[in-house]
Amino acid sequence: MNLNTLITPDTVICKVEARSKKSALEILAELLAIGSDNENREKTARQIFQLLIEREKLGSTGMGRGVALPHARADIAPQPIGAFITLKDGIDFDSPDEQATDLIFGLLVPEHCTSQHLEILAQLAELFSDTALCHALRKADTAEACYQLLTRGQITSQAS
Repeated sequence: MNLNTLITPDTVICKVEARSKKSALEILAELLAIGSDNENREKTARQIFQLLIEREKLGSTGMGRGVALPHARADIAPQPIGAFITLKDGIDFDSPDEQATDLIFGLLVPEHCTSQHLEILAQLAELFSDTALCHALRKADTAEACYQLLTRGQITSQAS
């Protein structure tokens, strides 16, 4: 699977102001609702937000080094969808290294895609362990620049 099958230019925003984990998850939920292609985006965004909050209660999805990968499984979209935001200022995301988080990739995967879900998360974790990429994403001033940086590389999936 190519990363550009998870995100679109419409599901990437740059230099967002979010004061808390909750507000960042609300923004991600709105973007994931866009990616879901459901007609009632407001209702879909609320559902996705609740799913992300429930997942965070199980344990933080903050990876450390300023990166978080909030994710959930639900049959809201027929295929995995993603959204990405960079924050103007880092926030507390309960990351293991206690560093402020400013790069957040949200993922929503259909219920039946258990192995694909885990595989995509592993590939995203590997992608965001690239310090040069993270540095470039932090310096990017536009959503288009972030989208190009993310889709320039590929993540591959046997389960697609």
